[in-house]
Amino acid sequence: MTQSWIDVSVPLHNGMPHWPGDQPFKIERQHDLEKGDSDNLSSLSTSAHVGTHMDAPLHFVRGARSIDEMPLEVTMGPARVVAVSSQHQISAADLEPHNVREGERVLFRTRNSDQDWSTAPFKEQFVSIGEDAAGFIADRKLALVGVDYLSVGAYGGNAGGVVHRALLGAGVWIIEGLDLRHIEPGDYELICLPLKLKGAEGAPARALLRRA
Repeated sequence: MTQSWIDVSVPLHNGMPHWPGDQPFKIERQHDLEKGDSDNLSSLSTSAHVGTHMDAPLHFVRGARSIDEMPLEVTMGPARVVAVSSQHQISAADLEPHNVREGERVLFRTRNSDQDWSTAPFKEQFVSIGEDAAGFIADRKLALVGVDYLSVGAYGGNAGGVVHRALLGAGVWIIEGLDLRHIEPGDYELICLPLKLKGAEGAPARALLRRA
């Protein structure tokens, strides 16, 4: 029996957490049937990096690929969910036992997934990818990494930029803001398609997993 697809993207809604300084997500009705209009019609305003979203290399690398230039095979195919117990940062030592391989798609499930973070205020202290782990991933030429909070890099200081540049500069595409609360470690099929925003450095995305 074929396993069902599981939606691992968070719903976009007013008041959801966003990266400090970014434009928050806002949806509002311009037309409303309940107010006597002929239809329902909504407008959106948001950062490109809200909720479940993808980062293209252009986010931190001058002249690199934008989100509309992402090869579709990057985010469609086998993926592995890896559980990491670190309370602060994912380190290279955390990754070594998992034997990550060139071209692999790896999604990290951390303590960030212990609750529905999409309905809580922004957390400055979340589990992120450390600089040594970013170098480890880049050296092994992974195709894609995914994380269960709003950034692969830590909040504050220069670490976030260093991690993004290490990954994106090595051609590693990034999914941020995954909802992995109900996902066990193991092998899956992945589909994740960002909005096709021409020339943009990132975009909101819908991500699905199915047990392999």
